[in-house]
Amino acid sequence: MTTLKEPLQRPRLGAAEGELEQATTKRNRRTYLALLLPGLLGLLVSFVFPLAYLVRMSFNKGAPDGVIEETFTLDTYIQPLTDPYYWRVTLDTFQMGVTVGVLCVIVSYPVALFLARSTSKWRGLLIAIAIAPLLTSAVVRTYGWMVILGTNGLVNSTLADWGLIDTPLKLTNNMTGVTIGLVEIFMPYAILAMISGFGRLSPQLEEAAGSLGASKFRVFTRVTLPLSLPGILTAFLLVFVLSISTFITPRLLGGGSVQVLATEIYDQTTGLLNWPFAAALSVILLVLFGLIIAVYQRLTKKIGG
Repeated sequence: MTTLKEPLQRPRLGAAEGELEQATTKRNRRTYLALLLPGLLGLLVSFVFPLAYLVRMSFNKGAPDGVIEETFTLDTYIQPLTDPYYWRVTLDTFQMGVTVGVLCVIVSYPVALFLARSTSKWRGLLIAIAIAPLLTSAVVRTYGWMVILGTNGLVNSTLADWGLIDTPLKLTNNMTGVTIGLVEIFMPYAILAMISGFGRLSPQLEEAAGSLGASKFRVFTRVTLPLSLPGILTAFLLVFVLSISTFITPRLLGGGSVQVLATEIYDQTTGLLNWPFAAALSVILLVLFGLIIAVYQRLTKKIGG
């Protein structure tokens, strides 16, 4: 009788364990959902709703006196897509983002590589020094560059004292000054992004390549640089996005002669009170973000493959 009861009890026990596991899984799902709910609600309120309102606003019609007419029109998109002025503004914005991103990566890469490889006990302090400029407002740093790059600033005064120039160089109120200021302002972001993306770097691989007869230059081009490409792409994407959306530096160092999408959006909202048109420009800028992120994802997948 005992041998007959045991086979009958095992299926019941297995079914009970299965029901217990299902109940535990459902409870865990509820717990995860409860933990995610505050963050999802915050994202919904702070990002999704404002973005939806912005897109809806872009289809309205703005009057010269600032009155917004509730309607559904494509005029706010047709004007920037057909007017050569806004094409030039969009192109200047894109070129500025690419230029600042490339220069920032070039300047920040040696610093990030040194910090990533460093085994010194001062490594933490060195990283803190590298990102210390973030503690200073971008407005203050931009004003500092206005003094340095001005007609009677440090750069022109030094070059004139050395006899290298007869007339001051025009380094402000143009794209050159804006680019210089943005590269310095966004360097800490690029350094942090590259340090976090250098996880694939391995000193053992470099030592193995060197032991096989590869020169230092070949080790760098064939081992170090390919393994650091994910960090480089991440830094470039971050700097590009920050550059094309920045307003303070192009406005101050540009002196009103440098027009990018961010400054144009500001002028449309505060000067002309044309909120629908400014919303349409914001959507165009958002689409530009999306295109760059799509290219970034394709590149990262290709590198990963």
